[in-house]
Amino acid sequence: MIIKNMSFKVGQTMIICGVAKPDATNFAVNIGPDEQDITLHINVRFDAHGDENTVVCNSYEGGNWCGEVREGGFPFQQGESFKITIEFTPAEFLVTLSDGSTIHFANRMGAEKYSVTSFDGEARIQSIEIK
Repeated sequence: MIIKNMSFKVGQTMIICGVAKPDATNFAVNIGPDEQDITLHINVRFDAHGDENTVVCNSYEGGNWCGEVREGGFPFQQGESFKITIEFTPAEFLVTLSDGSTIHFANRMGAEKYSVTSFDGEARIQSIEIK
């Protein structure tokens, strides 16, 4: 699922609610300036890419993945609902997971507004709210 032309700006918070599929291996939330580049990639891995029960954040720019950040807990369960809150400050994205654990991820591209949000993998997104 791709959402285009939905501005996410500095000072705003995005709240994503969904349900991981019962047999999910992983799913991802991507925020970026266009469909090619991703300034914030949140990959929830139940059992994927050699990781188990890990959240990996990264960015994708100019056709290349950058350095991974692995912080926060893992409050996700296959077949259960989740909530991810993303606060957008000029310097970083503060990602808060359902258990209250946080991930600090730098705003590597430095923009004050991103207009593309997409979702990949095995989760059903129920709501997206920007405030």
